[in-house]
Amino acid sequence: MSTPGHPSPPEDAGTVGDHAPEQAATGHAPATPAGDTGQHHTGRHSTGRHGSTGRRSIVVVAHNLRSAHNVGSLLRTGDVFAVDTVHVTGFTPYPQHPGDERDPIVAARQTRRLAKAAAGAEQTMPLRRHDDVHALLDSLRDEGYTVVGLEIDPAAVPLGDYGPSSKVALVLGDEVRGLDPELRSRCDLLLEIPMYGQKTSLNVSVAAGIALYALRAR
Repeated sequence: MSTPGHPSPPEDAGTVGDHAPEQAATGHAPATPAGDTGQHHTGRHSTGRHGSTGRRSIVVVAHNLRSAHNVGSLLRTGDVFAVDTVHVTGFTPYPQHPGDERDPIVAARQTRRLAKAAAGAEQTMPLRRHDDVHALLDSLRDEGYTVVGLEIDPAAVPLGDYGPSSKVALVLGDEVRGLDPELRSRCDLLLEIPMYGQKTSLNVSVAAGIALYALRAR
């Protein structure tokens, strides 16, 4: 089991493809919310981005995603479905920012790959990185969010049966193992996407798009 916020990433987290046996389905300014540290903020400022419209507030937590392409696709999809913020934790790739402590070559490579899939959404979709995923979930819950994990699990609720609250935090796990048992236990509930064919998994960014549409349309 990985340690939240301090896993051992691959040498280049942006080069690993999608093999998911499970559904992982699955201007720059510093920011430090209560209960979390070591965070940076990219994209547009997220405070009140959609709150004034009375629209449901949705945020995404992407934990230990390996592929920069998946993160870029998630940012693009998040912008389409008016996600307030994408929070990244663990070794999930993220764009370069002032004060970035990663190897500059690796950071630049991840940023290029992410940007290619994001199609400009890396400049418009607010993103925040956190060192501790558990502290982040606690902070979001304190802000009134229902924390829902997207994962195949015996206890999971079918996506179509879920009536979302006014504030939802959608948690995504890595492409290979999905959400680990400890992280599943920290969610208020788990959601799964019903599968009707022979395949029983989805690419994490595709699964996120399906879930975000359902959460936004309800």
